Amino acid sequence: MAAKKSFPLRINPEVLAAVQRWSDDELRSVNAQIEYVLRKALLDSGRVKLTQKVVTIVEDVEAEDGSKGIE
Repeated sequence: MAAKKSFPLRINPEVLAAVQRWSDDELRSVNAQIEYVLRKALLDSGRVKLTQKVVTIVEDVEAEDGSKGIE
């Protein structure tokens, strides 16, 4: 993965407060939320392509005692 670059951002205080609330709801930092929103906008507009999609598969397994668990 390429190294991240720092970028100073001038932002309206009300917009920043809304992003802070949103990032709190999503359990992300403000920086991660801004990057998420920008990345989604780039994908939705077709300006970048998704290069990797991560899929997690959860399977039920039977333990030795016959109980079910998650592997």
